Amino acid sequence: MKLGFTPEADEQADESDLWWRANRPKAQGLFAAELAAAKAFIVATPKLGQFYGLVDGLEFRRVLLPRTGHHIYYTIEPDLITVHSVWGAPRGRGPKL
Repeated sequence: MKLGFTPEADEQADESDLWWRANRPKAQGLFAAELAAAKAFIVATPKLGQFYGLVDGLEFRRVLLPRTGHHIYYTIEPDLITVHSVWGAPRGRGPKL
């Protein structure tokens, strides 16, 4: 199955990676490594992500990046998984989907 990012999610991932590299000198590549592992997990087992809710008839799921505290929010279609948001869980609220 193919995995794609919305432009917003792609920008959020890039910003998080840049922040992590600039502010976590002992673990600069951690965000990128966790994101890569989450992408592989989602493609291999898309339905195992935690159900988040329905938005405009779309079922959203999420996967936690445990060490960086980010969630990956995505939807599943027959041939495509779309990541809609890469969101810092410590914010205390979810993203607008």
